[in-house]
Amino acid sequence: MVSERAGNDAKSGQPASSVHLQARCMDLDTRGKPVAILRSDSPLCRAEGFSAHARIHLRSQHDEIIAELFQTGSELLGTDQIGLSIPAWRKLQVCDGDDLHIAHPRPLRSLAHVRGKVYGQPLKPDALEAIMSDIVRGRYDEIELAMFLTAIASRALDDDELVALTGSMVDVGDRLEWTQPMLMDKHCVGGLPGNRTTPIVVAIVAANGLAIPKTSSRAITSPAGTADTMEMLAPVNLGLSTMRRVVEAEGGCVVWGGSVRLSPVDDILIRVARVMDLDAEAQMVASVLSKKIAAGSTHLVLDVPIGKTAKVRSRADGHALARRMESTADAFGLVTRIVLTDGSQPVGRGIGPALEARDILAVLQGVDDQPLDLRERAADLAGELLEMGGAAPPGQGRALATQTLVSGAAWRKFQAICRAQGGLRTPPSAPAREVMTAADRGTVQGFDNRLLGRVAKLAGAPAAPAAGVELHVHLGDRVEQGAALYTIHAETRGELEYAREFAGRNGEIIQWEAR
Repeated sequence: MVSERAGNDAKSGQPASSVHLQARCMDLDTRGKPVAILRSDSPLCRAEGFSAHARIHLRSQHDEIIAELFQTGSELLGTDQIGLSIPAWRKLQVCDGDDLHIAHPRPLRSLAHVRGKVYGQPLKPDALEAIMSDIVRGRYDEIELAMFLTAIASRALDDDELVALTGSMVDVGDRLEWTQPMLMDKHCVGGLPGNRTTPIVVAIVAANGLAIPKTSSRAITSPAGTADTMEMLAPVNLGLSTMRRVVEAEGGCVVWGGSVRLSPVDDILIRVARVMDLDAEAQMVASVLSKKIAAGSTHLVLDVPIGKTAKVRSRADGHALARRMESTADAFGLVTRIVLTDGSQPVGRGIGPALEARDILAVLQGVDDQPLDLRERAADLAGELLEMGGAAPPGQGRALATQTLVSGAAWRKFQAICRAQGGLRTPPSAPAREVMTAADRGTVQGFDNRLLGRVAKLAGAPAAPAAGVELHVHLGDRVEQGAALYTIHAETRGELEYAREFAGRNGEIIQWEAR
């Protein structure tokens, strides 16, 4: 049964009229995108003029969303029902049979500000607040999101606009408050395979008495995110109360940021920006800092790898990014130190969740064949935080970080953090492997970081956590014909063959000079 109720848009803020249908979960995974499904012969489609791919406003007793509409001729749904994808179902918090109010969305007034930016008009704080509010409520479709991202990339934001964007992204989410006066944090802008320093840095810093509650992301287009790798060693999907308990007990944590609602608009923007292959400086700055500010951080070390196939290509670009990061952070009272690092080759041996987790364990446990480049970079970054937090005198942070590793204090602290998060785990191993060898003798001259990451993803990472790439050489190494360059790890033979075929067609993944 379909019923209709009139409303008052001016007073209620809701669409002028809405129709009631019964909710039904379709168990459809749409990767975060709210989708609704109606029968093509539904009276609602005829009465309201809804067609496939239209956007509709859905409201339950608990929340409201904008969803993309699809139609079906199947009798799986009744004409008085509306099917919901898993993201839509969870957001609306409904049960089968609950009433939903369906209507046309209101006009998207904030889009006028985006259009103005396209033509060179500055974005005022109130305009950015309206845009962020509409985006986080799901009122922007992917084309409109792309329009916003293109506008701030092609018409660069000035310093005032960048501060306003960052603040608006913080304000539409939650903010964490802590009793500790100083909260340390670390972030890497990405673009470099491996480089999984965060769990090591957290262990070192917490072992020296500083608080470092670290929220990390999962992979979007890379073979592994920090949360994916840490999940191989301990649970990371912790609620806020559990996260607080872990930090109060051990001084640090490494948890998935999606379990706490910090700058949620950032995840929406990143998803579209990755598809566009667009890395706007303003978006990068606001993305990083909005989450750090919302997390309650007071001191931040930012790792900026620089290399031909890294995200930041030159030292000049790195210095420009550092200046904007520092000036924007300063507006919010966040003390920031930028570290420009070598991004010419992967860090560590593993690329992929389980393989990177094994590198972390090797460094923390101090085994003989640990990846020294990963250890040195982690010690450098942790040393910066130790100095910023007053745990080490200026110039002595790196030495203290190294001693914390050598003494075993970092390993003991890491085990304690993992136990507090739910228990230390053993990373899985991939059953299917193939070694890629050198076609000739020579010296390793370079790596294409993006192609290496692509091989790891084709092998199944990060969805297949044991999959990825294990490196056997680094820059400057001399190799003989037939020597192992890297090993592809996969959980199925089909994925292994797919990755191997791609690697075979791209000999420039590792470049060397024949001799």
